[in-house]
Formats: sequence, structure tokens, C-alpha cells
Amino acid sequence: MIKFIPTPIGNPQDITIRALKEFEKASLFLCEDTRETKRLLRILEERFDFTYPNVDFLSFHEHNGAKRLIEVAQRLDKEDVVYVSDAGMPIISDPGQILVEYCQKNEIEYDVLPGASAVTTAYASSGFEDGKFLFYGFLPNKGSERSSALIKVMNSVSNTVLYEAPHRIEKLIEEIANLDKDRELFFAKELSKKFQNYYRGTAEELLEEFKTINSKGEWVVVIKGKEERAKALYLDDILAFDLQPKVKAKLLAKITDKSVKLWYQELINS
Repeated sequence: MIKFIPTPIGNPQDITIRALKEFEKASLFLCEDTRETKRLLRILEERFDFTYPNVDFLSFHEHNGAKRLIEVAQRLDKEDVVYVSDAGMPIISDPGQILVEYCQKNEIEYDVLPGASAVTTAYASSGFEDGKFLFYGFLPNKGSERSSALIKVMNSVSNTVLYEAPHRIEKLIEEIANLDKDRELFFAKELSKKFQNYYRGTAEELLEEFKTINSKGEWVVVIKGKEERAKALYLDDILAFDLQPKVKAKLLAKITDKSVKLWYQELINS
């Protein structure tokens, strides 16, 4: 049987008693990163009544998941196997999804334990009144894919939670401010860790505040859903972007009923 175990997102004390018991029972650990898992288990051994397991540790991530499944297939329903991501809830925005799907297709028993989650922790901390939200994971790194994804998020009437890397966090605020400087945002830095901080305000306010903020660390961002209004605001924003006509036409087509071809013709003729 496979147990998917959530690990602390920062503070080791957030580990559950149930998780510790499952760790001690396991004969095989499948880990997003074996080094991170071993580091966590050493910390747990030092601070809690926990015995470091003398078992197999194998990496399991998006690059080797398919191959690893072939290697361990015979062990999955015969042993006590645990899967852990580097931090937080496994499977969500995580390669553990491959393993869950495999279990379902092959009728292998599995269980997902509840535990620490950066997504729900950040949203609860935001204070936004709507109990419904969308989780986006990470935006694409750059180019038209990133612009298109962010516009989609900004056009949503639902609040959205996403992750962002520290070296791109200020760029994200600039991009949001360019689309809607009055959009309300919430940023959570280093959740549950020593230097945890919360920031809430409009995109314009936070852009100014970030001039004096150390951006190093892990970030979770909550973007307030947009009020029901015409899409013309975002059409104007895209038209103002300094992008090639083909790229701009693709973005415009995504939020209108007009085709890429028609937008392209209109752009090059304008």
C-alpha cells in the first residue's frame, strides 16, 4: 500500500503524529528529492521521538517518474511505501499525481494523509471574503505564454492562488500593476518559517512597498477576482504591449470572439 504523506512547509513542528508513524513503518520512500527527505527525517529524529528508518530511498519526480514506476511496480502493493514531496501536500502541483493515477489504473491501494498546505494556509491568511478560489500553481516563466496565463487569471472573477519564485516576485507585481494597478493582492512570504510575512494592498501600493522588501524566500500570491465589467480594459492593455503582431494577435484572440488571423490582419493594417 502507498501512503502519500504531507510534510511541513517550513516549521518541522507541523509534522503530524500519524505521519511519523507511517515513516517508521515504511520499507520504501519515494521522494521528490531524497536529499530533502533525508534532511527532514534527521531533523525529526533530533527533535521528536522518532527513529530514522534504515530503508530504501528513491527519487520520484517529473523527469524519472515513468521509468521509476517500472522499477518499483512489484513492490507497490506488497510493501509499506510512502511518497513525499519536498514540502507540503503531495500530488498538488507535484509529480506524485503520476503515482496516484498509476495506483488507480492498477487497483493498488493508496491513501492520502491530510496535512500542511501552502495553498490553503495562504488563502486563509489573506482575509479575502470569498470562500471559493482557483489554484494556478506557477505561471509560465516568460513570453507570450506567461502574458496569456496572467491575463486569464486577471480576467477571472474568482480569487486565484499561485506560486512565484523569489527572483520573479517583483516582476509579477509590475505585470499585474500594468494590467490593473488597483487590483487587490495578498502576498505570503516564507509561510510558517522564522521570517514569515504578510503583505496586502493594491498592486500599485505593493509595487512601491517592494522597493524596500527582501524578496528572497518562498512566495504564495492571492489575486482578488476582478469585478464584473467589460473586457475592453484588458484589450487596451494588450494593444499597448510592445509585442510582435503574431504574439499580440494570439493574446487578443484568447479573450475575444475574433480569430488570430483577423486580429493579425487588423494589427498589421493599423
